[in-house]
Amino acid sequence: MSETWTIARVLGWATEDFKARGLESARLDAELLLCEALATDRVKLIVEGQRPLEAAELSRYRDLIKRRRSGEPVAYILGRREFFGLQFRVDRRALIPRPDTEALLEVALARTRHEYMFGNVLDLCTGSGCVAIAFAKQRPTWRVTALDACEDAIALAVENATRLGAVFGIRFGVGDLTEPLAESERFDLVTANPPYIPSADIASLDPSIRDFEPRAALDGGPDGLAIVRRVVSESAPRLVPGGILAVEVQYDQSDRVAELFGGAGLTDIERRRDYGGHERVVSGKR
Repeated sequence: MSETWTIARVLGWATEDFKARGLESARLDAELLLCEALATDRVKLIVEGQRPLEAAELSRYRDLIKRRRSGEPVAYILGRREFFGLQFRVDRRALIPRPDTEALLEVALARTRHEYMFGNVLDLCTGSGCVAIAFAKQRPTWRVTALDACEDAIALAVENATRLGAVFGIRFGVGDLTEPLAESERFDLVTANPPYIPSADIASLDPSIRDFEPRAALDGGPDGLAIVRRVVSESAPRLVPGGILAVEVQYDQSDRVAELFGGAGLTDIERRRDYGGHERVVSGKR
């Protein structure tokens, strides 16, 4: 290429290319990928906007752009995603942590505030471990158990716990919901971000979700509540008196999930909205 490609110019070109392909957050995606290619930060993209790029830098950026064009999520391309102020490693073994799920963690922390120093928490469908690990960092004196049916997801969660200095405070296990637990185990808090998307809706998801994130972590059965029902029915008996169950749900499921909570004998049922204003977390007390 005979023309000079500065940081600003190539960034503008990539942004327009992404927009033309219908990708959301085109400018942000272009910036994050260029930061990765240049091993720099977004501030320097502005400060050094007129710096010409070397051939090797353009080549690295081009490779990242190709991956994004295919629909691969930026978080998987970068291999990381921030959640509750912590940098988590992410890949196709587990769902990408999302800001909406921070509402689940906030509910868990708020509703156990009175037992700040000591407690026993179970995180079901832990995936990358983001909720369990972030909770453990906030409550280092609590006992944390994180379970998932996918062995690969648990391996990723262990990697994240090790990197973030929480591996010795969390017990990880592989199994179908509460199956790995001893019959006698009881918890002050159970959290879960289970699959909750109706099976028929999977095909209409954004390709970056549908084609790259693990289907088993998305598909909640015919009405989206197949796993949620089991989470509620299996978790409620595991709570100590006064214990809290908090579950993330789809934006239109809170009424039905609240009924499930009531049917399981839980009281003081609350709903928490996410940053988009949707009722995202249902919680209740035994």
